[in-house]
Order: sequence, then C-alpha cells, then structure tokens
Amino acid sequence: MRKITRFLALLTITIAAACSKAPEAPPAQSGPALWQVQRGAMKGWLFGTIHVLPKGVAWDTPALRQAMAGADRLILEAADLQDEQKTLGLFEKMGRSPGLPPLERRVPEEEKAALDKAMADGGTNSQLLSGYESWAAAMLLSAASQQSLGVSQDDGVEPVLIETFKAAKKPIGGLETVERQFGAFDTLPEAAQSRLLVQTVHEAKGMKALYDRILKAWLKGDMDAIAKEDEVGEQPDPMVEEAVLVARNRDWVKAIEPMKGKPFIAVGAGHLTGRENLIDLLEARGFTVTRVQ
Repeated sequence: MRKITRFLALLTITIAAACSKAPEAPPAQSGPALWQVQRGAMKGWLFGTIHVLPKGVAWDTPALRQAMAGADRLILEAADLQDEQKTLGLFEKMGRSPGLPPLERRVPEEEKAALDKAMADGGTNSQLLSGYESWAAAMLLSAASQQSLGVSQDDGVEPVLIETFKAAKKPIGGLETVERQFGAFDTLPEAAQSRLLVQTVHEAKGMKALYDRILKAWLKGDMDAIAKEDEVGEQPDPMVEEAVLVARNRDWVKAIEPMKGKPFIAVGAGHLTGRENLIDLLEARGFTVTRVQ
C-alpha cells in the first residue's frame, strides 16, 4: 500500500515545492472529484486536490468555478502552509535534533545500498540529511525525488484557490496548522520513523510512474483508481498511518462539524479514500455527501 509514501510524494509541503473502500463511482462529467456536503445550516463543497502539478494543467472546470463562486469562504488543510518562511522555519525547528546518528545507521543493514542510491539519485547525501530526524529526512528525500517530476507547488491547486478567494474578498481558513501537520510525524517513535524512511527509499525509484498514474486518475475524478494505488506495494506502518492520516481526518471532522454557511473545503485527495477517510467520517456524523463532479 502506497498511502503514506503517496502522502510524502504528493502532499509534501513547500520544501520541494507533492485498500480500501473508495467513494461512489464518478458520474459522467469529467474533472477532479467534487462533492457537496450538507448538514443543518451548512451546505458547502469538498474538493480533493493535488498539491504539486506540472505547468499548464487545466483542472478548474465549470462545476468547480460555480462552486467557488457560490462559496462564502475557503477552507484549506492548513491556511498557514502558504507562508513559506513560517513553514520552513517550523520544519527546521521540529525536524532537527542534536546528536543524531548518521542516516545510514538508522536503517537495516540490507537497506543501506538502496538508501545511498536514493540519496544520489535525488542529488542529496547523508551529510546533508543526518542532522534531521528520520521523519524529516524522509520528507526531504521524497522532496529531492520530486525534482525530476517537473512539478511545483506554485503550479498546484491551492495557489489558484487562494488567489480566486482573495480576489473575491472571501476569507480563507484552515482545518489545522502547519505545526499540527509536522507534529503528526514528529511525535512518532524512532522505530516508526525509520520504517517510514525505508518505505520512502523503496518508493523513490518509481515515483514518476506513480505520480503520472495518480495525476491521470485525479484529472478524470477516478477515485477508484487512486484508491487502488494504495493496494499496491508495501503495507504502511499502522502507527504511521494512524498518526499521519486517520487521526488527522478525525480532527478535521471535528473542525468541520460546527461550520455553517457555504465553505469550500479543499484537502488532498488521499484523505478521501481508505480507512476512516474524510467522506466516510462526515457521513457517520450525519452529513449528506453527494458527488457533483
């Protein structure tokens, strides 16, 4: 299952610049998946995004533009993620610790050659990464592997959403903070961080093919295809999956529950498939979630 490394490859923060039951089959319209979410005084939208994209990808369909125009505010995973200086500052503060062993000593002996190759292919090395905790080194290694993909956060979905809502003078909020996002990794025990690092190494070689498949599925709104990627490859460490995906989904539902009005909620598409995905959790709390694209 590639869920966690997909999180690192496609949802990793500004450092680089990217199983289960899927929601119902998409209707005839093409375009990234969009749902209407309704309960009581709240009637908003839920959009599954990709955070890094190549230049020139056309994804803002008429249905998406209509939803954005009808919304009264934008809700991102973490509104402060767009503050690059703050994000990088928090990453350095939380991701570094004194006296850490060299990175190659944090993986099993049989994984050292693969780690060396992944670092060389990504244009980095142990000296640069060993000052970081294993979770942060895994993020940086994943980010380095993205360099060959020709993608950028600047060309991703969120900057377009932010510009659109700012131009309309509509407020922008978040379901969590960047500190909470990094904290999901930072609080993992070292053994789990080490397993995350090893899995990142294993997936680095096939990252371009993985990204291309997910981008193609995302543009068609094919959530079944995205979910099936989680069934391929290694099973994630249960502790990592719980902290990085499931627990955050539960927290997001708590943040969404008191909302009223017409929010446009945009989160990574990986949070909308799999165990305790955001759609299932919202429906369990009495929300009606209807696929509209």
